[in-house]
Amino acid sequence: MIITASRRTDIPAFFSDWFFNRLQEGYVLAPYLRIQGKYRKVLLNKKVVDCFVFWTKNPAPMIDKLDLLSGYDFIFHYTVTPYEKDIEAHLHNVERRIELFKQLSEKIGKERLIWRYDPIFVSERYSIPFHIETFERMAALFSNHTNLCMISFIDDYNHIKKILAYHGIVTMKNEQIHFLAAIFSKIVAKYNISLQTCAENSDLSTHNIARGACIDRALLERVTGKSFLPQKDKNQRALCNCLEGMDIGAYDTCLHGCIYCYATTKFKKALSNARLHDKTSPILFGYPKATDEIIQAKMTSFVSSQGNLFVK
Repeated sequence: MIITASRRTDIPAFFSDWFFNRLQEGYVLAPYLRIQGKYRKVLLNKKVVDCFVFWTKNPAPMIDKLDLLSGYDFIFHYTVTPYEKDIEAHLHNVERRIELFKQLSEKIGKERLIWRYDPIFVSERYSIPFHIETFERMAALFSNHTNLCMISFIDDYNHIKKILAYHGIVTMKNEQIHFLAAIFSKIVAKYNISLQTCAENSDLSTHNIARGACIDRALLERVTGKSFLPQKDKNQRALCNCLEGMDIGAYDTCLHGCIYCYATTKFKKALSNARLHDKTSPILFGYPKATDEIIQAKMTSFVSSQGNLFVK
């Protein structure tokens, strides 16, 4: 099984101690999406975990602990965008994030580290010329620290429409997307970085930009040396090309305060939930109740050399 950590929150930034405690205990209780009081018991031992996939905007709390992942395969998606505090309220400044990117790459190797430049949007402050300038600067700095950049364009989820409008952020026109994509493609070519999209409707293949996947079969096979069976994740958006994974995070727990976040409905709710976090608990925030429903997850390996491994 591929374990995703996490599409729902930033585990490396805020919950790394909890994660490594769960790794030592050998399991985690993962919530059923937004259903209260129902959890999957997900095993985390080396026999059933094919690979961990981490998403983060601040890997600093985890960098010095990565030796604890010895014996496990893993990759990191690290988002480094050029926005300021008006958009990403509680992140390190851009220079610090660039420095951390390099540190993480030196620790784990550039093949395991994917640079995410997403979501992309335009406003009066963050114009197309702004993106072109900052993207090239970052690509030059990251040229020896990653092989892959993934991009996506902002989705105006219902719960963020008002704040996007407040900041003058509007949906990009198709011609704007293609114009920017063409320039980005030329930029990465200079620095030997591949460029892919993440769950994008626009076909940018004419600019040598493929439709990618965060959990990409070819990438995992290169990194792990294993052969993965092609199992597309049916629980993700139709445009998502990822292999199937099991997420161990929880919505409304990330404290970065990014205005475009799909996983945080209200920052006050995330703050309230995060205050209930205990690194010794089997769940991300709070504690299991006697009335909670806990179901043993069926752990299926997607490594073809092992066939299908079911753990009950």
